[in-house]
Amino acid sequence: MSNDKNPADPGGADLPEGPTGEALGRSRGGWSTKIHLAADQRCRPLARITTGGQRHDSIAFEQVMAGIRVLRPAGRGRPRTRPDTVLADKAYSAGPIRDPLRRRRIHAVIPAKANEHLARAGGFDAAVYRQRNAVERCINKLKLFRALATRYDKRNYIYLGTIDVAAIKIWLRDPVP
Repeated sequence: MSNDKNPADPGGADLPEGPTGEALGRSRGGWSTKIHLAADQRCRPLARITTGGQRHDSIAFEQVMAGIRVLRPAGRGRPRTRPDTVLADKAYSAGPIRDPLRRRRIHAVIPAKANEHLARAGGFDAAVYRQRNAVERCINKLKLFRALATRYDKRNYIYLGTIDVAAIKIWLRDPVP
């Protein structure tokens, strides 16, 4: 017997993630989707991944970093795939995230969690960390598009296309590199 108090799947398992999954997560409020993205300092989206809403932020970090492609200033050559600095919140403060950044020589400005004991060579740069609000402002720009703020799309590839159209509109409003 299945109803709201006795779900058919007591574990609350997600729909499968990945290319065949629909990036929908089950929570007490219903179905939800989380957009993980990288943005430049002018609040323009660079890369995006969608997952179920209850999934942790850090699981999509490598996929988002792999999706970054920025044209070089002269417009010649391969696009840049390695940013100079990554600004992230405490959810990304873990060894499996910091180690690849260190190997790729990317400066990580990520605050340590309260229960973490991190010895840092350069310390935490609070002045640079204040610029992290660019990602939050980018999300707010995306939420101005009602189709993104309230996901009505059944299929993930349609929702990703909607995110791409919104990102193109944001880039067209602020085209200068």
